[in-house]
Amino acid sequence: MLMTDIFGTWGPSCNSEDVLTNMYKEGMTGIRVNLSHTMLADCREGFKIIKSSADLANVSTKILIDLQGPELRIGKLDADIPLKEGNLLTFGDNGVSIDKRIFDAIEVGDEILLDDGKIMVKAENVSSDRIEGRVIRGGILKSRKSILVIGKQIDMPTLTDADISNIKEAAKMSVAGVMLPFVRSSKDIITLRKALVDNDASHIKIYAKIENRSGIEMIDSLIPEADEIVIARGDLGNSMPLWELPGVQKRIAAKCAAKNKPFMVVTQMLSSMEKSAVPTRAEVSDIFNAILDGATSVMVTGETAVGDYPIEVIRYLYRTTVEAKEFLRKI
Repeated sequence: MLMTDIFGTWGPSCNSEDVLTNMYKEGMTGIRVNLSHTMLADCREGFKIIKSSADLANVSTKILIDLQGPELRIGKLDADIPLKEGNLLTFGDNGVSIDKRIFDAIEVGDEILLDDGKIMVKAENVSSDRIEGRVIRGGILKSRKSILVIGKQIDMPTLTDADISNIKEAAKMSVAGVMLPFVRSSKDIITLRKALVDNDASHIKIYAKIENRSGIEMIDSLIPEADEIVIARGDLGNSMPLWELPGVQKRIAAKCAAKNKPFMVVTQMLSSMEKSAVPTRAEVSDIFNAILDGATSVMVTGETAVGDYPIEVIRYLYRTTVEAKEFLRKI
């Protein structure tokens, strides 16, 4: 039976040799570096800590970089913005900065999701450079968080200038894989593959993240082009009613399994453990079922990046995976 990769996400909670070494000892085989808020060139010291920690645990680690890709994000904020239901939020002129393409696509009544859907705002007044919206679901809005307009497809380039710079840097560093967000068609993967080849990084694998309806619809053409498919349930869940998400995950998993294509399941696998030392029963069942469906990788994000219990998170992720694989072996 193939080995299952156990990925954490690098961040402030695990940016020390001691914590990372213990995460590797608990079963972590690789780590994700999120480049939505930083550049790879600024992560060199972090890479040294990651690699030294893996060496201490006698693990040959896989380091994945997660590109910005064609994902829309708000700009940098001077300070976090607390938002309550009923508050007004302004985008654009004297407000939260956003990509100008959003102004062309949005209409009064459209619902805007922020920070992977944690915050929802309904557009009430729209002009060519300003949007006023009413907060429907509140939260704390932080810099560079994702923004999505429900039901609107906003055309974005496959790779940003920052992505190209990071790919060039990746060729010089020990990067095993590149995660490409919001893959819409095989053209996105082919574009990234060419960029890797052009920058002497053809050895780096492509992890294609399925995060929108376009990715779901084109999955049959994406499977042959990607090295691994990523069922990224955060934004994927924003693109549909949540009760449809499990079925979509199952269908993608089945298609990958039928083609012997490796696939990863990620997002909120142990979300409660950002603040709790013990997961919920539902979270453990979620991991178990992902392995039963054939997942070759599972990943946590904020749980290890900013959570209070990064070592314990990996322990539960790894041990649940082992138990699921033992279950499969016996049936």
